[in-house]
Amino acid sequence: MPVFTVTGDVDPFLHVSMTRGETIYCESGAMVMMESNLDLKGKMQGGIGSAIMRRFANGESFFQQHIEAVRGDGDCLLSPTLPGAMQVIECGARQYILSDGAFVAASQKVDLKVRTQSLGNALFANSGGFFVTETSGNGQVVVSGFGSMSELVVEPGKDITIDNSHVVCWDSTLRYDISITTGQSGGFLGNLINSQTSGEGMVLKFSGSGRVYVCSRNRESFRAWVASVAQAR
Repeated sequence: MPVFTVTGDVDPFLHVSMTRGETIYCESGAMVMMESNLDLKGKMQGGIGSAIMRRFANGESFFQQHIEAVRGDGDCLLSPTLPGAMQVIECGARQYILSDGAFVAASQKVDLKVRTQSLGNALFANSGGFFVTETSGNGQVVVSGFGSMSELVVEPGKDITIDNSHVVCWDSTLRYDISITTGQSGGFLGNLINSQTSGEGMVLKFSGSGRVYVCSRNRESFRAWVASVAQAR
């Protein structure tokens, strides 16, 4: 199986060691370096139907890079588009739902499937509208987040609430609902006012048993800050 290793403290690389005959796939433009025993091709992972659905669901590239060790063992370096941490996640006994733009790379036996989600989550969650991308198969998937990344554990009776813009991926068995407030009461108008005054925006409430990976930076807030600075000049 290919060996994924995150290397570097600030804006790290993803180092991949492959033996002859192994294949990985990654987001378009992720390859930084590869050794001469490896070949790179642009392909539609899972066929044209899956590629179209992933494009709509998570904004992933229509074509992805497939890197294969065809002439012997070899290594390559990959990098995500945005600055920030990466996390290598085991798929098999547990599968994960990925937020928009989180996917970096995966071993060949891990597939990315698209499924529908509830109307409320589709309209407001940062997870691909009416569709979400979910892993399947056995192997490893690598995700990235803007800034640092942390693993949170959800346990029965200990639900957690996370700002929607900071969620990278989560265990597919977890129940999740979108909300506009962290409060437990106050009615729709009160919750809406609280959301605006607290600056929380949309939050996701997770319950059940599983893991959620979050990033420290809010991509949309950063984008808005950059735009405001540019307009001020």
